[in-house]
Amino acid sequence: MYETEGFNTVFRQMTPLAEITELNIGSRPASRTTSDRIDDLRAIPWVFSWAQARVMLPGWYGVGQALKAFADQTLLREMVAAWPFFRSTLDNMEMVLAKSDMAIAERYLTLVEDRALGSRIFNRIRDGWSAAHEGLLSITQQTRLLEKNPVLDASIRLRLPYIDPLNLLQVELLKRHRAGEHDARVREGIQLSINAVATALRNSG
Repeated sequence: MYETEGFNTVFRQMTPLAEITELNIGSRPASRTTSDRIDDLRAIPWVFSWAQARVMLPGWYGVGQALKAFADQTLLREMVAAWPFFRSTLDNMEMVLAKSDMAIAERYLTLVEDRALGSRIFNRIRDGWSAAHEGLLSITQQTRLLEKNPVLDASIRLRLPYIDPLNLLQVELLKRHRAGEHDARVREGIQLSINAVATALRNSG
């Protein structure tokens, strides 16, 4: 995905990366160099940015294609049952998928200036999410995410109705900020929304 033309632009415009780097939340700068290459970006802002936009891309991208390409699906199901490391890895991905929301993520897509480019990249992201979702359900033999983890399922479902409006508010504030609105309340609102979404998702990066 890194090599896809325009991906870096879409990532930086779709997520609140620039606004996150302004926060005083780390001892080191977001990037290792002065370049804007994704390869030079540190892990925390990379993961944190995708989490804010409810994409959670680093937690699942590519897994769906890998599961589908694996010839022995029966073996994968046996591995889930018998190999704790594999099971734990899938559990983590399942949690991330449950907290992601492609409908909310599509609202962040409106922040991308080149709509055609944004749609092209986002379609790949959404297809990858669907592949990861379907692949995980297939090998864990569930009909929906977190079906076998009702406690975590209830916890996430309880919080989502409060998180979604925060995301929508954040998108609107980001539009105003990037359009040049200099009201200090807009910047403060963005910072508060970033903190609130991270706290509610319990995935800070």
